[in-house]
Order: sequence, then C-alpha cells, then structure tokens
Amino acid sequence: MKVALVGMPQSGKSTILAAISGKEGSAGHINEAVVPVPDERIDFLTQLYQPKKTVFATIDCLDLPGVSFVDDAGRAAARKTIAEAKAADMFVLVIRSFAEESVPAYRGSVDVRRDLAELQAEFLLADLELVTTRIERLQEALKKGSKNAEHDKAELALQLRLQEPLEDGKPARTIALDEKELELIKPLGLLTIKPISVLINTGEDELDRQFDVSGILDPSIPVFAMCAKLERELAQLDTASRAEFMADLALSEPGYIKFVNSCYDALGLISFLTVGPDEVRAWPVRRGSSALDAAGKIHTDIKRGFIRAETMAYEELKSLGGEKAVKAAGRLRLEGKTYIVHDGDIMHFRFNV
Repeated sequence: MKVALVGMPQSGKSTILAAISGKEGSAGHINEAVVPVPDERIDFLTQLYQPKKTVFATIDCLDLPGVSFVDDAGRAAARKTIAEAKAADMFVLVIRSFAEESVPAYRGSVDVRRDLAELQAEFLLADLELVTTRIERLQEALKKGSKNAEHDKAELALQLRLQEPLEDGKPARTIALDEKELELIKPLGLLTIKPISVLINTGEDELDRQFDVSGILDPSIPVFAMCAKLERELAQLDTASRAEFMADLALSEPGYIKFVNSCYDALGLISFLTVGPDEVRAWPVRRGSSALDAAGKIHTDIKRGFIRAETMAYEELKSLGGEKAVKAAGRLRLEGKTYIVHDGDIMHFRFNV
C-alpha cells in the first residue's frame, strides 16, 4: 500500500518520514521509504515456529514537497506535486501545530484549523475542475455521436453524481460507488476519492494537547498527534534507552505505531497470517475480504485452485499453546471460498492446480 504525506512547507513531513522509517530525505524532492507494520502476533509466531524467514506487512510512504496556495504560481506547483502521487492509495495530511522561530510558519502563523481547511478545499477544487471538464467533454462527444455512446452515457451519469457533492464541498468518497463505477472513474485520478488521515505535528510542550477539528473534518477520519522532532530522536536510540525515554515522557507507544494504525484504519485493512518452518508472514487485505481473496493475495494459482482454507484464530493458538493443541481442541476450521477473513486469522490454503 502506498501512502503519500501531504502538507504545507515546514509542516515536518520529512522529519515524520525519518521518525517512522529511519530514513533521512532530501528537501524539495519526493522521498520514499518502506515502513514495516509492527505486529506482536508475528513476533510471537516467530518464536513459536522458528521459521527461516519472518515477513511483516509494510506500508510504502511517499513524502511530497511542501505545497503552498498563497498565489497562483504556488497553487499550480502544488497541483503538479500532488498529481505525482495520484498512484497512492491514501493521503496523510500533515498539519503543523508546533511553534519554532527558526522554522518559518506557513502564511506567517501556526493555525491548525486554517491549514487543514485550506488543504481540503484545494483537494475539492482540483477534483471539481477535473469532473466539470470531463462532463463537458462527454456531453460534447455525445452530441457529435460518440462511437462509445453507451459507455459515455454511463460515465456521464456517474460524473454528474460526483459533481453534486463536490460543489457542496463534500469529498467524492462520500458517494457510495461499486467496483465497476470506481474502475470507470479511475483514469481521472480524483484526490478526494481516496481515504485520508490527519497527522498533527506538535511541539514537545503540547504532547497532551487536544485539537478541535470539528466542522472541518468528517468525524470518521482518523486524527492523531505526534511530535515528529521527538519521535525522530527516539528512533535513533537503542531499545532500552528508548523505553526509558518514553517512560520519562509518559508515552505509551512510539509515534510510528500510531502512524501505521491510522493508515490501516483509513484504508480499512486487516492482516491474516501464514505460518510454518519456512516462513511466518502477515498479509494485509481489505476488511470484508473472502478466503478466496486472501488466497489470491498469496498467489493467483492458489486462488484458481482453491479447495479449502485451514483456519485458526491467533488468540486461540496463543492461549492453547500451539497448533497441535488447537487441533486437539477441535478449533481448527475448514473454511470455504466465501468465508470472511478476520483480523489475526492463521490460514493454510488447500488448492489443486
């Protein structure tokens, strides 16, 4: 999964990337880093099975150059920058709340609500322009007698559906679309169709501060705060020193865990697990995925020849002490193609090609 960090200049995106990945980026460029998804279940299963290889799920993070909307030139440059990340599966909006004289603030002041509202407004405006232009072209093509009239009529109806909420200041993701409809509008690369989360980059003196974004953000969108500067310092410490430092600051978990969990929530992801002497691995899938979908995540041959999925719950494996105990207790299940995968399911697929 690709996640793009978007924010105003000096919002701390590059510091955040360094904090969650340990990789320092270059200013003014798109920086990329792969971030492992921490999972205590994988740690436990690795100890239990002693595999040759352990593979965590990962998130591919893109740090975009800061975007500015203070004038037309800045707005044009911002649109171009964001367009380069349209392949991302979601956006994390990075909003600055820290005050530091040596780091100039966007528009000369630090204002969380203003910056968040401005970023959202620009995303909406960019999508509205795309949809409006596409509607005009489709209408013109149909007037002239389009060779793909049925396709163009269906797309036109869909674009008109999208135009209405965008004009009302609502993102395209608020419209319920099926897979076929999503595929139809995919070439446009709409920004507001993608999930988002909001990361508020705080100062060290405001770790407990509560931020009010009501009236700006849909309540369903994940919002979390972290001090990027502090988290980068923590990432550079060894395990013991990090734990001691976090205890002194009353931090329950590192910021990168908040970051990953926020992305998983926004993307609607869960992980199923595979185990064995060769490999213990976490596989991310969309919540609501079937056993057949999960099989395809591993290999298309497994999906094509799917017979059954031997399934056990991680919590039961852990509490019972091992796979043999799970089988003895009658808790190993054989699930069919339509079984809905649960987070933490340990699965072994029977298939025939």
